[in-house]
Amino acid sequence: MTEVLHIVSLALILTGALLCLTAAIGLLRFRDVPTRLHAATKPQVLGLLLIVIAVGIELQSWAAVAFLIPVMLIQFATAPLSAHMVGRQAYRNGTIDRQELYADELDAAKQTPPAAGG
Repeated sequence: MTEVLHIVSLALILTGALLCLTAAIGLLRFRDVPTRLHAATKPQVLGLLLIVIAVGIELQSWAAVAFLIPVMLIQFATAPLSAHMVGRQAYRNGTIDRQELYADELDAAKQTPPAAGG
């Protein structure tokens, strides 16, 4: 039974590492901010989740699982937040091609200053 768990954890680690590698390649290869943000958050978080599950299976310790759960919760909380902040700043800087956007919800907020109450 332990050999099966070793093989499962090895497969999860390899798959997670491959997803993290594709996220890194996507950051380098994609041309605009929204696609780079997609590459930076989605496959990277899923890859880390698979690696954390594999480590939990391999160690088979409740102490290790208790340590790994907050790691994943922090990652789930910070990855979308940082991507949102980078995307919003890129919109404000004008580095996003606005003709490529399907919907521009920030256009009205851009015309009214934040302190104006409107």
